[in-house]
Amino acid sequence: MRESFGASFDVPTGYLNTASIGVPPAFAADAVSAVIDRWRAGRLAATEFDEFVASARRDFARLVGVSAERVATGGSVGQLVGSVAAGLPDNSSVLVVRREFTSVVFPFAAQHDRGVRVTEVDQDRLFDSLPDHDVVAVSVVQSADGAVMDTDRLRALAERHGVRVLLDVTQAAGWMPLELDWADWVVGCGYKWLLTPRGAAWLAVGTGTPWPRPHGANWYAGEDPWQSIYGLPLRLASDARSLDSSPDWFAQLGAAASLRWLVGLDRAAIREHCLGLAGSLCSALGLAEPDSPIVSLEAPEAVSRLREAGVRFAERDGRIRVAFHVYNTAEDVRALLDALRSDSAFPS
Repeated sequence: MRESFGASFDVPTGYLNTASIGVPPAFAADAVSAVIDRWRAGRLAATEFDEFVASARRDFARLVGVSAERVATGGSVGQLVGSVAAGLPDNSSVLVVRREFTSVVFPFAAQHDRGVRVTEVDQDRLFDSLPDHDVVAVSVVQSADGAVMDTDRLRALAERHGVRVLLDVTQAAGWMPLELDWADWVVGCGYKWLLTPRGAAWLAVGTGTPWPRPHGANWYAGEDPWQSIYGLPLRLASDARSLDSSPDWFAQLGAAASLRWLVGLDRAAIREHCLGLAGSLCSALGLAEPDSPIVSLEAPEAVSRLREAGVRFAERDGRIRVAFHVYNTAEDVRALLDALRSDSAFPS
């Protein structure tokens, strides 16, 4: 067990794959295990999970700097972005970064029969291309290589040109301090840097942005879900809960536990910790100082060596991707460097 920021983690040395799957604090994993034990014994009540949905919603809102009543809960980023995309006017033009994560891009591209056009540009051309589009949809931190969007500049240019903004914080929330109440939509899933089980995601709708049509309207989107189980009339919630999907109970319970812990931490200290480890790796390899805890390495010949050494990583776009979070230490950096330097691509 490792101790970090006041929590215990049952994570092995060399686990550097948070950008794919985050490892929960032990207390969050224990909470999920306990409720599964009660499930197998037939001792669950559906209503007991409402408090976890509400708690996770509030804490996600705090982590991204928005109001909780503007936050909807769902199961995945693609599902939530789909509600936004389906609500765009016909013939809208959407700008995205080339090689953006497809859960951000596909929901808009799927609206092509209504004349919705999606244009990909390199990240360094995004700002110059803004004036020609209605919406820009982009990750704050790119999944493939950890590239960070300059959100201050994006905000200024989007406001100047009247472009609406959708931000995906999946690879940012949890390690990066965020204040995004200016964006039209903020979406993120929890099972990476927020250390939740898979199946919990959230969408924040900006204060001046109209509510998307609730295409997935269901009983849990009701003003009082337990009074909207059967029949008409339509009686949806008056706030973002009208966009809720029926929750994954275990994911929401785990999310409530992990997010409650994360919001109590000094996010600047988390950022410093994560970037410090990524920076020490890059310094040792003679690479530029990273902007995020995600580091992408050109070393395909080292893949088998890393696996043999027990290093956990991802392969993205033909490169090795590693990521550093709260539970990582200098020991993980050393394990990665030792495995890399045993390969001729990274001599010591």
